[in-house]
Amino acid sequence: MNPSRYLIKGVVCGVRVEDIGEPLMREIRYLDKLIDELAEGKSMDKILRKE
Repeated sequence: MNPSRYLIKGVVCGVRVEDIGEPLMREIRYLDKLIDELAEGKSMDKILRKE
């Protein structure tokens, strides 16, 4: 997993990623969010939250 994944914010499937309490579900939603951003055509540097 990307060490910068904690920087991912936003809504996936109607749920805010940063508000999910269960760690496993949060990790799954991080992946969902990354896939959504890739499908939107964002660059990998932005998707992976590189500086």
